Amino acid sequence: MSDQTDGADRTGPGAGAADAAGRGAAGGAAEASAAGPSAGPGAAGGASAAAGSGGGPGAAATGGAGAAAGAGSDAGAPTAAAATATAGVGGAVPPQPTPGDAAAWHAWQEHLFQQRAAAARAKAAAPADWTVRVRPAEAAPVGTATLAAALVAGLASALLLGNGLGLGLLLAVVPAAVAAYAAARTARRTARPWSVAWAVGCLGLLAIPALRDSAWPSTLAILAAVLLGALALHGSRTWPGIGLSPIGFLEAAVSGVGWAWAGLRSRSGGSRDRWLPVAKATAVAAALLLVFGALFASADAAFADLLGDLTPDVSVGDGPVRVVLFLAGTVLALAAARVAAAPMRWDRLKAAPGKPRSRVEWALPLIVLDLLFAGFNAVQLTVLFGGYDRVLRSTGLTYAEYARQGFWQLLCATLLTLAVIALALRWAPRGGAGDRRFVRVVLGSLCALTLVVVAAVLRRMDLYVDAYGLTRLRVSVAAVELWLGLVIVLIMAAGVVGARWLPRAVAGSAAVAVLAFALLSPDGMVAERNAARFQQDGKIDLAYFQSLSADAVPALDGLPEPQRSCALRGIADGLAEAGDVPWYATSLGEYRARQILRERPVTASYEVCSRLGAFGSRVAY
Repeated sequence: MSDQTDGADRTGPGAGAADAAGRGAAGGAAEASAAGPSAGPGAAGGASAAAGSGGGPGAAATGGAGAAAGAGSDAGAPTAAAATATAGVGGAVPPQPTPGDAAAWHAWQEHLFQQRAAAARAKAAAPADWTVRVRPAEAAPVGTATLAAALVAGLASALLLGNGLGLGLLLAVVPAAVAAYAAARTARRTARPWSVAWAVGCLGLLAIPALRDSAWPSTLAILAAVLLGALALHGSRTWPGIGLSPIGFLEAAVSGVGWAWAGLRSRSGGSRDRWLPVAKATAVAAALLLVFGALFASADAAFADLLGDLTPDVSVGDGPVRVVLFLAGTVLALAAARVAAAPMRWDRLKAAPGKPRSRVEWALPLIVLDLLFAGFNAVQLTVLFGGYDRVLRSTGLTYAEYARQGFWQLLCATLLTLAVIALALRWAPRGGAGDRRFVRVVLGSLCALTLVVVAAVLRRMDLYVDAYGLTRLRVSVAAVELWLGLVIVLIMAAGVVGARWLPRAVAGSAAVAVLAFALLSPDGMVAERNAARFQQDGKIDLAYFQSLSADAVPALDGLPEPQRSCALRGIADGLAEAGDVPWYATSLGEYRARQILRERPVTASYEVCSRLGAFGSRVAY
């Protein structure tokens, strides 16, 4: 306070000069402050000189010159903004090194190293761009209907899946589908035609274990159902989306539990009037069912048998398994609901197109491949119309050897052709309409020639089956080759009308193929074909029938004795070892097999079947 009064009362000739000197010093200090560490000691020295002059007309000029000299002393040093932004890295920013000061230089280099390390750590901690693009939106709060349906799905899994698959699988999945539907409605998502088709196909595939006893068609059906369920919930329509949609269940299995827990906590903090009446009513209903059900069961034996057949058989010994099934069913239902509420956006992943090639560079390898396919197909047509006898005489091969010789090679050629088409489309010339027509002609020719190869594969398989009979492996490979031929037809159609629908069409064709394959009952087809072959030439492989499922029993039941009993012995022993199976774990194929074997049991002895070769070793192919 006193200093300000003394300065204000100054008078005399030096007062103006002193005031000007003060302003010059302040300006120099401001410049030094704005320059930061890069200004160096020169700026501060210039400002001090100006302030210390106390007067004289050159004071301000001296300060400005000193600031300018200091600012220019270290040209090329980091800017003040960069130094300020990284001042928190490793402590305070060290001063700029001066020439000849080794310690200051090392301190500055250490600071720069820490700055670069901090930037690298920040970049590594930041999420990848693709994870940000596919990250789902914030899910709407979980609804009461979703929680109830998920709980019912867990209870159904615990009660119906402990004894095996069958109709119980579909009954356990239906509440999970209801939970997903309720979550989607809460999130105001509308069902599109493709999503409805995927959902219906998913439920249809999950009904396969209720129809077929064979494990491998049921396994394929369940895997295909998972794919269709993921497509129904995510709504994917691109190749990355269709391929990655099932992975969304893994993320939702974790986030879905937290999502449901947050919903339960929000409800627990509310009024008891909302949930207490429901809990009381549920407890009273369970008590009434238990009391009156026990009374009616003890009063009537027929009702007791019916109740025993309908009620799941739960014992204390399988309690841990039931608990695991309950948790798995509940978590999977919550995962489906979480995906329905906020799905991953897999369609946002875009594969960058390859660099377009010139026509010559792109087409020359493909045209050469087309010519090779044409030559091979010409030979196949010659063999087809010229007869196999001449080919067998010229090659020295037997009938079966010729049929088997190139089957696997031709199957691999079909798969490689699809890969070649995909890569060719990636690097195809895209200069205009002329290039598009050129690409369609070249790839269309390759697809058409590949269809002839598919026909050759199927013909060779037919020859081999005529010689050695039908097996699971052979019917499976033939089905895969038929589906590959369908995919090639879809690619040809996409080249004409556009390919936007192609990913969903390929996925749908795969699901339809799996569904048709399971409905045709491959084990039944194998048994029927071999039984017909026995009627024609008396050849039969009884040892192979021992590994078939109960789906083969109706076809094998038509064989004469003792071949019938020997063919059915392995299946009958398996069903007897399994014992009584509840209705929800029994397939239609197993039910029919048990009924047939109950009416016409196996009669041939072990010795008779052993002499017929029913228990010998064999090669699967």
